[in-house]
Amino acid sequence: MAEKVTFASTVGPQLAGLIDLPQGEVRGWGLFVHGFTLGKDSPAAARISRQLAREGIGMLRYDNLGLGQSEGDWGDGSFTVKVEDTIRASEFMAARGTPVELLVGHSWGGAAAIAAAREAGISRAVATIGAPVDPRHVEKQYDAVVECVLKDGHAQWLVGGRALTLKRDFVHDVRNAHLRTRIRELHLPLLVMHSPTDNTVSIDNASEIFNEARHPRSFVSLEGSDHLLTAPGQAQRAARIISAWADQYLRD
Repeated sequence: MAEKVTFASTVGPQLAGLIDLPQGEVRGWGLFVHGFTLGKDSPAAARISRQLAREGIGMLRYDNLGLGQSEGDWGDGSFTVKVEDTIRASEFMAARGTPVELLVGHSWGGAAAIAAAREAGISRAVATIGAPVDPRHVEKQYDAVVECVLKDGHAQWLVGGRALTLKRDFVHDVRNAHLRTRIRELHLPLLVMHSPTDNTVSIDNASEIFNEARHPRSFVSLEGSDHLLTAPGQAQRAARIISAWADQYLRD
């Protein structure tokens, strides 16, 4: 069972979310941060959140600016906005009496989760799946139009059959984002999950994140998974691993 919610982005428009309500005994509450141009209904976001809910951890997942059912223009976002909206989502959960204890981020959302965790007041644990150590990694996805964007200020970018507007400020913000210091200063239990066959974000990124992090830190190899966790059962498997790992921190 899921509850539809909305809350305001830090840049104004309303963001649409779903809270997958926990089944049985409530073990805690969490927040899922989706990948670059994905959304709350992407396989990783939906399947992991639902599985965690089945295991007693209620999860908020929401569409970032201009994606899915959320309002606004995707191009008005950036890595900074994604981090700030992650913090805003955590504040929304706290205001409804279900404060976030587990923060889960997939792909670019994993980088945002690490960057947001301290400010979001996530007091228990952070888990990343297929995350890049450098947010600028996403520039590989729009490198065909980036020079046009820097010259003209914006350009249309086709992603999965839909047109998004990439803007100069977005590109500059991503290039100026730094994650390594945030990883070292996280001071929270961190679970790094990555597939050795991830052809979008190489597993070398997981090694660098793990090496930058301080204990308690854990690493799990998601053998057989692709970057988007689309293979049957892979997202649910990742969720069960997260659930088991987080148990000690949710009980503290």
